[in-house]
Amino acid sequence: MGVTDGFLRTSLPVLTALVWCQAQSSTRNYGPVFEEQPVHTLFPEGSAEEKVTLSCRARASPPATYRWKMNGTEIKMEPDSRYRLVAGDLVISNPVKAKDAGSYQCVASNSRGTVVSREASLRFGFLQEFSAEERDPVKITEGWGVMFACSPPPHYPGLSYRWLLNEFPNFIPADGRRFVSQTTGNLYIAKTEASDLGNYSCFATSHIDFITKSVFSKFSRLSLAAEDARQYAPSIKARFPADTYALAGQVVTLECFAFGNPVPRIKWRKLDGSQSSKWIGSEPLLQIQDVGFEDEGTYECEAENIKGRDTYQGRIIIQAQPEWLKVITDTEADIGSNLRWSCAAAGKPRPTVRWLRDGQPLTSQNRIEVSGGELRFSKLVLEDSGMYQCVAENKHGTVYASAELTVQALAPDFRLNPVKRLIPAARSGKVIIPCQPRAAPKATVLWTKGTELLINSSRVTITTDGTLILQNISKSDEGKYTCFAENFMGKANSTGILSVRDATKITLAPSSADINVGENLTLQCHASHDPTMDLTFTWSLDDFPIDFDKSEGHYRRASVKEAIGDLSIFNAQLKHSGRYTCTAQTVVDSASESATLTVRGPPGPPGGVVVRDISDTSVQLSWSRGFDNHSPIARYIVEARTLLSSKWKQMRTNPVNIEGNAETAQVVNLIPWMDYEFRVLASNILGVGEPSLPSSKIRTKEAAPTVAPSGLSGGGGAPNELIINWTPTLRDYQNGDGFGYILSFRKKGTQGWLTARVPHAESLHYVYRNESIGPYTPFEVKIKAYNRKGEGPESLTAIVYSAEEEPKVAPFRVMAKAVLSSEMDVSWEPVEQGDMTGVLLGYEIRYWKDGDKEEAADRVRTAGLVTSAHVTGLNPNTKYHVSVRAYNRAGTGPPSPSTNVTTTKPPPKRPPGNISWTFSGSTVSIKWDPVVAKADESAVTGYKMLYRQDSHSAPTLYLASKSRIDIPVPEDFTHAFVQIRVTGPGGDGIPAEVHILRNSGTSMMVEDSVTRPVPHAAVITTNSLVMVALIRYLEL
Repeated sequence: MGVTDGFLRTSLPVLTALVWCQAQSSTRNYGPVFEEQPVHTLFPEGSAEEKVTLSCRARASPPATYRWKMNGTEIKMEPDSRYRLVAGDLVISNPVKAKDAGSYQCVASNSRGTVVSREASLRFGFLQEFSAEERDPVKITEGWGVMFACSPPPHYPGLSYRWLLNEFPNFIPADGRRFVSQTTGNLYIAKTEASDLGNYSCFATSHIDFITKSVFSKFSRLSLAAEDARQYAPSIKARFPADTYALAGQVVTLECFAFGNPVPRIKWRKLDGSQSSKWIGSEPLLQIQDVGFEDEGTYECEAENIKGRDTYQGRIIIQAQPEWLKVITDTEADIGSNLRWSCAAAGKPRPTVRWLRDGQPLTSQNRIEVSGGELRFSKLVLEDSGMYQCVAENKHGTVYASAELTVQALAPDFRLNPVKRLIPAARSGKVIIPCQPRAAPKATVLWTKGTELLINSSRVTITTDGTLILQNISKSDEGKYTCFAENFMGKANSTGILSVRDATKITLAPSSADINVGENLTLQCHASHDPTMDLTFTWSLDDFPIDFDKSEGHYRRASVKEAIGDLSIFNAQLKHSGRYTCTAQTVVDSASESATLTVRGPPGPPGGVVVRDISDTSVQLSWSRGFDNHSPIARYIVEARTLLSSKWKQMRTNPVNIEGNAETAQVVNLIPWMDYEFRVLASNILGVGEPSLPSSKIRTKEAAPTVAPSGLSGGGGAPNELIINWTPTLRDYQNGDGFGYILSFRKKGTQGWLTARVPHAESLHYVYRNESIGPYTPFEVKIKAYNRKGEGPESLTAIVYSAEEEPKVAPFRVMAKAVLSSEMDVSWEPVEQGDMTGVLLGYEIRYWKDGDKEEAADRVRTAGLVTSAHVTGLNPNTKYHVSVRAYNRAGTGPPSPSTNVTTTKPPPKRPPGNISWTFSGSTVSIKWDPVVAKADESAVTGYKMLYRQDSHSAPTLYLASKSRIDIPVPEDFTHAFVQIRVTGPGGDGIPAEVHILRNSGTSMMVEDSVTRPVPHAAVITTNSLVMVALIRYLEL
């Protein structure tokens, strides 16, 4: 035995014990894993904060120690340095831009290895003052556009901009006519107005964390020359860059603003795609939230007014920071084995990949090969253990992926995976006995039965991983089987006992079947097995196990008997078609039989819907045939939806009925200039199937309008105006871009037509002003639509009247008559319709007390052509002046000559008193004291009595000229309610109310509704007694 051999024999057990103890330790050591890494930091110059903290924390066992690098050079932590470590954090005291601005990286280490963090920049934010130089005044012709340059001072990072007019805080709003660029800070005014005169200052604001600083420039004065009222076409002045680069996930903002008179409107479109739901548009700005690669392309800004249009185009180019697609993970590998690690990252530009080991660059050497995102080891050694990092980077950023490599050397050990102690096997079957000791490097394996060494034969197979396979088993194969494992670190063995049992067999196999969707079926499956063992049945569909608990009630077991495993299928669906396999299984073996179930149903979805030959009202569709689901396809249906509605609708096609063998059809009767998606559905005798996926969105070609605008009406407005209204045309009927309206109108009875073009689809009225237009003049009006493909049909002619004027003629023969103390009737002769300068809406009655001014008059209006009115709410015994005026939508006309009326005195306030009654057969006689009017009250001309049998019957009104009345009553009369009040020229007075009761004989009850009640021998008339005589003051 040589020296080397002797060293191995003595040292290997020690190494084995060391590795095993490490593996079994309850606190396994591991390398640093970052839990917190430094982030980019912006520090405001002049901040009251006296330090900057860059965070770093790593999980590690044993705990990690930390170092920091600045711009790739390690920072020395000296006692009097401005740099100090707090745990893993780097604290910089009194940071200074000249010394401390740069890139920082944290390095974490322990005995297992070293990792470096991502790089984080420390930058200093600042905003200097504007130049102190005076700014030149600006003079421009009123109505023209103007731009004020901001010229912001040096700063970092970016600023937000506003503009002051004359003084702080009078900020200029962004109102469509004025626009402040947040890119340059410049102020744009599309069309100057007299209100724009004044002094302008650019106000710039810097936002750094919670610190805000603002500065403003010297004022620049704007003066305006004489107004130029001429209109001119738009000219785009504020433009976004020709190429805008943006990172995926960010918000992209494009600016576009134009001068013009009238003020232009801004519209946006993507030339190589449709508008995204992520667009946030507010005319001069287009914002795209969470921008992605699908948003890349050419964008156009269009400025338009009635004089013309101007356009500008630019591209958005999307790039992206590196993002991991595949990363490395912690790995344990055997000594002497090979290892391949790979990582991959996406990004634009394409990221480059490099590798680090324990924080140091790793390149190809000896057994190690580095090739881009791949790292290969040949014949690993213990020294290859450590912390590895894959680093992907492009110009937009860097990402790190870390993992620990542990190289193991272990003698074979069965304690975690021994050979199974009792190994049952089925007669004539097969048994597989694994041998999987823990070992590094991989152990060599031998098998024995008793003392017999096993080798490969027709019935015995020992696989390369040490597994023993015995086939066609018989009773003679029972016995002890031992696995021996050995490597250069040592050897071990493990033993199990093989027991042979009866085989499991299928005695009744399932049969293939054919059913329709919704039907039920039972698949049979019976089996025999070794009686000493439990038998279970499982079913699979196309080799996927059936989970009865998740089958939504479609699958159930048909029997609870151990030897019967029948499967019942309820409400079969298309997805239940396939090959069903019944498996009868014990712990030692299994037997299987299969059958095919065909479920017929509606066809599956067609595929690959393609749109071509796009015209203004039709397209050609083609598709590929889907599954017929075992029933021939009879016909196809085409559906479509537009951007205006998410609901799918069946479309007209050519041919009308699409046969089941067709794979193309023309869709007709489409709306021009409309975005469509199409889908196709197939049907057979069992129903209509699922639809295809939607086609790509297409837009039909433009065409001239085919429908005239509706809702033509008008009227109203100021004198000398003709206002024409209509209903804006919906997007469905615009048929093309550049949509607007053409109005034709003429005074009724004349020959020549005047025309006017009104741009924009949302326009809904037009005002024609001319001094020659008289009030309420009828005009014939027509309207038609246009777009850039041409003009549409004209509407029917409507009659629209010009603005009305107040009536010029007053009503006459006004008469007023007092009716009651607080009411009067007014009548008059109407004005002649020929004298009207508008549509007569009615009359206005004005009335005021004698001594008051007419301006304080109360007013009552009538509607329509009525020539009388009833006025209430007057004061009694008061003289009033009354006049009447006609009115229309323009206002009220001149007053009629006023007339006078005096209201009557009010009725007496005292109700009738001392009410009494007597019964005589079928009559009740009621008496009361007469009421005498006072000097300031109107005369009493009679009395009104309201008689009601009970609270549910209808009341009867009786009139009496004197203070008594006889009323017929039925023989079974028991009680009644009665109200009595005076009446006269001033109206009705206050009522007295009594409750009349019939007692056993003729009797009389007396009550004074004002004075104290008089008691009666049979009934005391006080309110404390169950309402025998109840007195209330009510109005009839």
